[in-house]
Amino acid sequence: MRKAEIIASVSSQTGVDRADVQEVIEATLITIKESLKNGENIYIRGFGTFSNKKRAKKIARNISTNTAIILDAHYVPSFKPSKIFIESVKSNNKVT
Repeated sequence: MRKAEIIASVSSQTGVDRADVQEVIEATLITIKESLKNGENIYIRGFGTFSNKKRAKKIARNISTNTAIILDAHYVPSFKPSKIFIESVKSNNKVT
C-alpha cells in the first residue's frame, strides 16, 4: 500500500477531505522524522515504538574492489511493533 492509497482509505473512512488528510499524514511523517533526528523516541499505544538504534563501529568489505572500509558508529531508525499489533497480524490468515 502506498501513501496515496492510505490517504484515500483514511479519507473514505472518516469523511474528511483528501487534501486535509494528506496534510495531516505529511505532518505526522515529518514529525516522526524530526523527532528521531533529534534523538527522541516515539511511542504510539497499540501500534509500536519508533526509536534510534546505535550501530557500533565496524570493518566492512567492498566486494567489488575487495577492500576494507571502516564504518563509523552511527544510528539507524527502527520500529518495534506493540504486542497488540503483533497479535492482530498473527491472527490474520492471509499470507502474501
